[in-house]
Amino acid sequence: MEQMDSSPALAIHNLRKVYGNKAAVDGLDLEVPRGCFFGFLGPNGAGKTTTIRMLMGLAPPTSGTIELLGLSMPEHALEVKGKIGLVPDESLLFDHLSGLEFTEFVGRMYGLARPVARERSRELLALFELDGEPGKLIGDYSKGMRKRVAMAAALIHRPELFLLDEPFEGVDAVGARLMKEILLDQVRRGATMFLTSHVLEVVERLCDRVAIIHDGKLVKLGTMAELRTGSETLEDVFVRVVGGHPAETLDWL
Repeated sequence: MEQMDSSPALAIHNLRKVYGNKAAVDGLDLEVPRGCFFGFLGPNGAGKTTTIRMLMGLAPPTSGTIELLGLSMPEHALEVKGKIGLVPDESLLFDHLSGLEFTEFVGRMYGLARPVARERSRELLALFELDGEPGKLIGDYSKGMRKRVAMAAALIHRPELFLLDEPFEGVDAVGARLMKEILLDQVRRGATMFLTSHVLEVVERLCDRVAIIHDGKLVKLGTMAELRTGSETLEDVFVRVVGGHPAETLDWL
């Protein structure tokens, strides 16, 4: 058991995913220690979502290995999925259920007894301030509310590892602050966060360690202090590493 606990929360080695003649992920090596808030960054098309989909078991790798919580994928996929909380980029929710019904359903899918799933659902919706209109269907939720209920559902079985793909997209400042506080509290309790986000200021405030990928390859990895030079922000580092160019000016604009 001790060996299991000392293993990384996430370890991928020489991971590749090829579509046709294009490698969306190209020989990725990455280890994420347990209890870490880890930022996984890259420009559009860099391979972030493809990597997340492979971690979730939604897309099989072309080659390479994945271990989550010390267990190899896909051999131990069922056991691993019971220990992971997912907040996917797309809102994979059931529009014809209320937030309470959906969260309870997810709890039941993870094997919680019905009374436990119902009680935790009520408590989570109150925590995420979604209990004001308990009968409201998810199809009538705003994008920010959908993200919040997705995160509530991800928490219901008390997972050890969270895979968060753009969790703050479309969420207002009050909702984002609430979500961030809940996630940080989970890290303090020993959980691990694996976060993709285009909002670099959020990553800078939340994450202990950051990886930047470009064209499917790892180009930078380290703590915030290790990545930055002088007074650089994370945005400065990101633009420098992925080769951003100054915007051209238009005479008429």
